[in-house]
Amino acid sequence: MNEIFQALILGIVQGLTELLPISSSAHLNLFPWIFGWNEISPSFDVALHIGTLFAIVLFFFKDWVNLIKGGYNQVIKKKKSTDGKIFWYIVISTIPTGILCLVLDKLSEKIMEKLATTFSIEEKMVEMFMIAIALIVMGIVLYIVDKKSKSTVDFEQMTLKQTFIIGLSQALAFIPGVSRSGVTITTARAMGVKREAAARYSFLLSTPIVFGATLLKFREFQFTDPAFIVGVLSSFVVGLIVIKFLLKYLQKGSFKGFAIYRVAFGIVILVVAVLKVKYGI
Repeated sequence: MNEIFQALILGIVQGLTELLPISSSAHLNLFPWIFGWNEISPSFDVALHIGTLFAIVLFFFKDWVNLIKGGYNQVIKKKKSTDGKIFWYIVISTIPTGILCLVLDKLSEKIMEKLATTFSIEEKMVEMFMIAIALIVMGIVLYIVDKKSKSTVDFEQMTLKQTFIIGLSQALAFIPGVSRSGVTITTARAMGVKREAAARYSFLLSTPIVFGATLLKFREFQFTDPAFIVGVLSSFVVGLIVIKFLLKYLQKGSFKGFAIYRVAFGIVILVVAVLKVKYGI
């Protein structure tokens, strides 16, 4: 029962934080750390992402059908369309990003091991410091970029150069606390993409990346485990609600609140981490 409760909480956290620019990795690492739960396994982490993946696919189902049709028609029937253009932009952006993510993920593990050895502290504490710093830095960057950037580029007007740069920016999410959605939205806003369009493209762009991660961990999934089912379902339901909320909110709102939350949350983690290292609290 305890494992099911933990899976429910973590699923809700995943649904809330994966699709908002506030870093799901930071929150999923923090909850077990605070409450003394077992550390989340890589396979369960990906399982939670399946829930939000399903939410994105369901919410944007018509969009994906049109994108795939457009992509097919553009290559086979030589019929150009906005959907076909965006589909191939996503494909072109995803392939090099996927390879880069695999390389950088391994690199991040080595960096944390090296830092832990250098400063004679646990790897988990190194990760918490990295999360705190990333939350604060990216929160400040998001605030400045969102405030200073113009909103002139709509979803249909995005270019190959813009989408490719946005796609590559996903690789920075290998740093715990950066946030995949946060860095892609920030990059899009820096190039003048409208807020709602930036969020929409970020959601669509995440689909192939998360799907690829799912395939890599597929054999490790425990489909009959109640905790697995609860985690996936809760992240799916909450994810659907968050997507609808964010796209509606961004029609008039900004990312200011999310940026402030990131900085405040990062400061709290930083203070707690320092106290734990210095006083063993």
